[in-house]
Amino acid sequence: MGINTDFEKLIEIGRPPNIKKLFPYSQALIVSGKVIDRALSVKGKAMTIAANGRNSFVIRGALLAAQRADAAIIVEIAKSESTYCPVNFYNLALYVDSICNELGITIPVAIHADHYGIKSEDDISFARMEIPSMFDAGVTSIAVDASHMTDDKNLLANIELNSCIPNWAGLETEVGEIKGNQGLSTVDDASFLIQGLNAHDIFPDWIALNNGSSHGLEASGQGIQVDLTAEIHKALEPYGVNGAQHGTSGNNSDRLREIASKTRTTKANVATALQMVSWGVEVNDYGNAQLDGNGDFIKVQGQGVSAEIWERMRRYAEEHGIKGGNYKKLNLPFEIFLCAQEEKVRKRMVKGVEEFVYHLLVDVFNAQGTATLAKEAILKVGSHEMGVKAKKIEDSDNWTREKIIERAKTLDVDKGPEGDFDD
Repeated sequence: MGINTDFEKLIEIGRPPNIKKLFPYSQALIVSGKVIDRALSVKGKAMTIAANGRNSFVIRGALLAAQRADAAIIVEIAKSESTYCPVNFYNLALYVDSICNELGITIPVAIHADHYGIKSEDDISFARMEIPSMFDAGVTSIAVDASHMTDDKNLLANIELNSCIPNWAGLETEVGEIKGNQGLSTVDDASFLIQGLNAHDIFPDWIALNNGSSHGLEASGQGIQVDLTAEIHKALEPYGVNGAQHGTSGNNSDRLREIASKTRTTKANVATALQMVSWGVEVNDYGNAQLDGNGDFIKVQGQGVSAEIWERMRRYAEEHGIKGGNYKKLNLPFEIFLCAQEEKVRKRMVKGVEEFVYHLLVDVFNAQGTATLAKEAILKVGSHEMGVKAKKIEDSDNWTREKIIERAKTLDVDKGPEGDFDD
């Protein structure tokens, strides 16, 4: 088959039913998160970006970078981000589809609902209604994050909500919030979650850990603990689950290369760095925005937003008591002003993100070529459904609700302080 014929086939068979229904005439190759995970697994010692699309400039830049790198990627938004960004679970697919068609993007892209937070059992009823609606809106992958609760309630929430998630969709589960070096995940609690899911015929593609990652604007602390991550991933290998790395801030390129090469991580979330790069704020190799002697962000002349808009943003932040990491709250009120800038400014905002993401994909994450591998996987299977990577190992009789509650009492874990949903 020729190239065009191959791509037409991919559009026909590779897009899941919700995407085909939403965008029947589209040429955007929006796929299940499982497709992305499989492609990175085939390449080995590689992970790809899960770009938090807080604004349209970030989404454009990430997609252009992935096209250049021939990398399969994920574009995501977290539940909490929808409170301060114009992008949310219900319009993310619209952004991605439109931009892919406009720019001729042909790499496979998954639409991921990150950190779908379940903070208490009271949230489950609403989640049973909302999750199907999110898939109706074009989500192709989801992270069920009940890690704020105790281990037994986390597992039980994942089990209860699984019937709301299509079998073909990418699935992430989480055992540790982002807490820096406190409340670190263990083989014990990670195994408890994955084994319990396995007993109920649930086979996640990814597990997110608290492995020392943190959020912040300056590199500090030990950062991601590679050996701990590798140890947990090794213990979970029979269950076919890979790693999702949250909180990449505070870790330089060498540390992230180690995560890609020494663990089973295939998905790496990047959020604040992309937002800052799109605005033209100086970002170091740790992905953290740089501060001057007065504690203010360093705006690079001739990059990102115009000097006039940056001054408006800075004044607004000052008037509203917004500092440091909370600059993220400028995304929503300033979206219209960002889009109103002249074309050359909008283009350089996108270009800054493109260059930053391209460097990550090619020089750090080893993701180049995975778009081709993802396409080959779809053609080989002949469907948008990738199936599961593991078999049922655990006996469901040993993982009833009552036994889950009792088992959880025996776990040797330290939950640490309250964590963070954002990346």
